[in-house]
Amino acid sequence: MEYIFPSNFHASPSKNLIFFCTASSFGIANHRKACGGKLVYCLCVFSFIIQAFPLEDMEHVSNKDDVKTSLRKVVKETSHEMMMQCVSRVISHPLHVISMRCMVQFVGREVKYGGVLSSIGMILKEEGFGGFFVGLIPHILGDVVFLWCCNLLAHFINTYAVDDNFNQASVIRSYTKFVMGIAVSMLTYPFLLVGDLMAVNNCGLRAGLPPYAPVFSSWIHCWRHLSAQGQLFRGSSLLFRRASPSATFFFD
Repeated sequence: MEYIFPSNFHASPSKNLIFFCTASSFGIANHRKACGGKLVYCLCVFSFIIQAFPLEDMEHVSNKDDVKTSLRKVVKETSHEMMMQCVSRVISHPLHVISMRCMVQFVGREVKYGGVLSSIGMILKEEGFGGFFVGLIPHILGDVVFLWCCNLLAHFINTYAVDDNFNQASVIRSYTKFVMGIAVSMLTYPFLLVGDLMAVNNCGLRAGLPPYAPVFSSWIHCWRHLSAQGQLFRGSSLLFRRASPSATFFFD
């Protein structure tokens, strides 16, 4: 049987909820014990994001009243949002690491990671406290780049490209940040890919060890390896997926 390793997710941690739940459904059909706790991870991560980002704070640049604001105000709001995003990422990242490993262990049909508590004990025993934060730096960098690019681009487009005399100006402005988020997420995708690969690399699972994957000394090493093989955007397409020989696993 041929298995294509499903690499990476969306730029926003809250959007991963859909993938986590989908993976949980797949796991229940194939291995109930390993996937029993991932719904808990989903709800925990989602609750952290909701608490850190109230809806009114996330839509500042999209609201018509804020189109005329100065660049200084946009920078201030983005800085606040960036701090909240970084805090929520640090808090939720241990759960993300556990959920990633619970899903990736299906590649080798392993049962190393099961429930929440047992997974926490396993990581503490084998990797120490730092094991909960592997891959954190590229994730944070991706979040920061995404926020600044998305908010600034939306502000400049709403301020200078959309004419107030146009009848549908308010409608266009309401969708500007959404469209910019899609475009920028494609550019920041490599950060999330590297972060997720580091979360499962050399953790004792077959998918994170040779010959299926090299052992990376750092996330920069992982980035350079993917860049050399042209795989920095592996799995980024919503409709098409190009699999290289190194990303394909075979099982009897």
